[in-house]
Amino acid sequence: MKLIKISTDLELTVHKFPSGGYVEKNQILRNLIGNDCCIYENIMPNRLYSELHMKNCPTRVPGQCVSMLIDEEGLLKENEPNVIGSYLYGTDIHGHPIMGNILFVGEKWGSDGIDFCGIEDSAFEELERQLNDLISAIKMIKGGA
Repeated sequence: MKLIKISTDLELTVHKFPSGGYVEKNQILRNLIGNDCCIYENIMPNRLYSELHMKNCPTRVPGQCVSMLIDEEGLLKENEPNVIGSYLYGTDIHGHPIMGNILFVGEKWGSDGIDFCGIEDSAFEELERQLNDLISAIKMIKGGA
């Protein structure tokens, strides 16, 4: 199963969800976020569900529910705003931007509650398509401004 990373320069990349133990997985996720991310935050931005129609609650199918991981300390670092993350988070409404690279991951029920995992295949395909469409639209607006 895969995850999606979107950088501050609007580059979408696909990565295999890390395997291994809890510590190993979390280190790889922090490295993917980058910029010395020590603590990531799991957020569930409203527009990911209201506009992109992803599921916001884990189901029996691992990875059907999708959430976004960001650098918890992103506002304190020299980071650029993440336009996609900020849009999905509603920054235009409340003024609090998402700074730095973002990851989209799946969620599943684990033995101790909810765990992160890769995104289920059909949800992944739909999310990747929609995110690429958003990126293209933003690039057109930026290029035409």
